[in-house]
Amino acid sequence: MKTDKSIDSVTLTIINNYLVNTCREMGLAMMKTSYSSIFNEGLDFSCVIFDRDGEMVAYAEFCPAQIGAILYTMQWTIAEIGLENFKPGDVVMHNDPYRGGCHMPEHTVIQAVYHNGELYGFIGNIAHVTEIGGKAVGGFAADAKEVYQEGLRLPPVKIIREGEPVEDIWKIILENHRTPRTSWGDFHAMLGSLNVAERRLHELLDRYGFDEVLAAGKQLMDYSEARMRAEIRDIPNGEYQFDDWIENDGVVPDKRYRINCTAIVEDENILFDYTGSSPQARGPCNCTYGVTASATFNAMLNITDQTIPRNSGCYRPIQLIVPPGTVVNVKHPGPSVGGNSEIHERIVDVLFGCLSGAVPERVAAATGASSCNFLFGGIHPDTDQYYANYHIDGCGWGGKATGDGNHTQCPINGNCRNTPVEVFETRYPWLTKRYRIVEDSGGHGQHRGGCGSERIIEALAPEITVSSFMDRHETGAWGLFGGQEGASGAVRIRKNGDNRWRTFSEVYGTASPNKFADIQIQGGDEIRIVSPGGGGYGPPEKREPSEVLDDVREGLASPEEARDIYAVLLVQEAGDWRVDESATANLRSERSKTLPDYIGTGGTEEVS
Repeated sequence: MKTDKSIDSVTLTIINNYLVNTCREMGLAMMKTSYSSIFNEGLDFSCVIFDRDGEMVAYAEFCPAQIGAILYTMQWTIAEIGLENFKPGDVVMHNDPYRGGCHMPEHTVIQAVYHNGELYGFIGNIAHVTEIGGKAVGGFAADAKEVYQEGLRLPPVKIIREGEPVEDIWKIILENHRTPRTSWGDFHAMLGSLNVAERRLHELLDRYGFDEVLAAGKQLMDYSEARMRAEIRDIPNGEYQFDDWIENDGVVPDKRYRINCTAIVEDENILFDYTGSSPQARGPCNCTYGVTASATFNAMLNITDQTIPRNSGCYRPIQLIVPPGTVVNVKHPGPSVGGNSEIHERIVDVLFGCLSGAVPERVAAATGASSCNFLFGGIHPDTDQYYANYHIDGCGWGGKATGDGNHTQCPINGNCRNTPVEVFETRYPWLTKRYRIVEDSGGHGQHRGGCGSERIIEALAPEITVSSFMDRHETGAWGLFGGQEGASGAVRIRKNGDNRWRTFSEVYGTASPNKFADIQIQGGDEIRIVSPGGGGYGPPEKREPSEVLDDVREGLASPEEARDIYAVLLVQEAGDWRVDESATANLRSERSKTLPDYIGTGGTEEVS
């Protein structure tokens, strides 16, 4: 929507910074007042401001998985409730995946903001609530066959009406959660952030005036749209295709699911067509439309100018074709809890693969692409109270044109923080026996993939119910332009008194070794979680010898790998290694004669 009122660039910058900082302050309020570790340690939420047309004016840099979905949850909420039915002090809650949402644990709260009796817009946040009922502790039924097994599903409903709690709705919600106290605390942290945003917006509107702030929002969106179109014009016109595969869905053994995308670039517009993707799965590896849109926007924001203001204008030049009834656009009553946490990042990787043939210098090789979703709960032996937790681990990121991938970092969909071991052990009955970076798990390349991690924890309670939803355990993250595959991940159990690490399929007969739910383990049992490494970028033979020397010194490569993979010959002197520069030059000269020209070759027909 264009506006005739023009705001000078200084004022526009001040208003944009104020709105973004308001969203950041909302997040700080949530972090400081929430009950669950996924809120106050993981920061698995996003905070946003919309104008009265339901267009996003600003958001803060929290969880990318939610940036697309909240656009659609906002639009759906307005359409379903009606603008005329939003009163001052009303707050709506919504977590329905079929109404524009991500997956069931993501709850959105939205409040209308009035200034001197006139509607300015809406403030809201979307956050991962740890426990939402359903068949599995922690709201992550990895073997669900329909949405009704995934938890309590809420259409847009008012939980606060004109400033007063709607007690009947609160009773229904909390009676369906295993940990009502924690849910109550997290929900009120979300509500508290709305109070912060409302106060800040009133201060801004009082200072600059209603019309000025509203017009500034429209102008910011037009500006972001123009900047994004300029970025797309720098991508060569053409069609670019790529595939990747989900290993299994947690229900049907040994069946893979294809994520296919064709990116079509035409001048200042880009279309992502997911038509070739597999029909939706029986299990919960499906994505909602909101998840696929979020992943698409996430990929584009990662390969374009980071200084573009983040608002609805960024997304206007980006179109999607996402057929219903596929793994990237689930139809009712298909389950979808795994799509947001585990498949979003796979879609981002696919889009990087698509665009590697067009802008190789902007994309990265595949990430480990697993949040290592590990859910658990039960009766805490110290408090005799029910507890539940949603735990995630980082993975290796892919190498890129400008350098190596990061080690054991939360996947690109989350931007979440790791829960410190001290906090983890204080709140939950586990002993962390090992937590480390797995050396040499990143894919070899001119720029190495980042390494994954290994975590071993021992159950300290008599019984704990655990669930898992993880991927990239059969095939590692693919490399680009001659880069090699990263190491795959694993989840294993060692029963008390046994010295063998075994899969959950071997011990409990689960359909999938890495996607399962509601397994009761006993005190003294140990769980081992290994996250996947990232893929390498570029031929290993082109890596700087000095960097290979550092890899050997840091345990990321052996002297034999330096010779055989990187064509770098090392000699040991006085207990340390150095590069034999003359021998290395000769070896690399010979290897260069057989190296293909990788750059600009694009994707692959199938990654398996």
